[in-house]
Amino acid sequence: MEVALPEAQEQVLKYDDLQLETERLILRLPRPEDFDAYAELQADSEASRYIGGVLTRPAAWRKFLQMPGAWVIQGYAMFSVIEKASGEWIGNVGPWQPEGWPGTEIGWAFRRGAWGRGFAFEAATVAADWAFAQLGWARMIHSIVPDNQASQKLARRLGSHVSGPGRLPSPFEHVEIEIWEQSASEWRARRGSLATGSLAITT
Repeated sequence: MEVALPEAQEQVLKYDDLQLETERLILRLPRPEDFDAYAELQADSEASRYIGGVLTRPAAWRKFLQMPGAWVIQGYAMFSVIEKASGEWIGNVGPWQPEGWPGTEIGWAFRRGAWGRGFAFEAATVAADWAFAQLGWARMIHSIVPDNQASQKLARRLGSHVSGPGRLPSPFEHVEIEIWEQSASEWRARRGSLATGSLAITT
């Protein structure tokens, strides 16, 4: 007997093998085994400073479930980023647009041990390639707190520019942010000059 799957479950099956690769990284959908490293990031006051602040492990679990949920409902969300050399989960990166968000965002968050090694740029580049090509985005934004110099540097390296102040939906409406952005045409025009090593997409 053949059982018809709900559309959302069909999406999960369709995306289950989705994987983006760079020379050093694998980007794939979140898995339960990612949670311990994710909870470590959320418990680190420096690593979580600009993504909502420190969370307890139970609170981190509830937040962790947002990304798999978005993959099921929206068909896209941030990818888990795995370092090939170690096999470790080092962060997440990718498309993000919950209800009320100021635009189609490529966001990122990485464990402190992965900082300063170019991983965020490498991962954000292939994630943006995927979002523009597969989701048909006309624009990419990054919502960045004004004193987050590391993310500003990354956004600038990706070719984005400040378009002005922005506002996040509740319960983050009190957070002051700037919107960094670029259009799909700007991205494609610059893409050939971005040195990220070999990139591959497998499904």
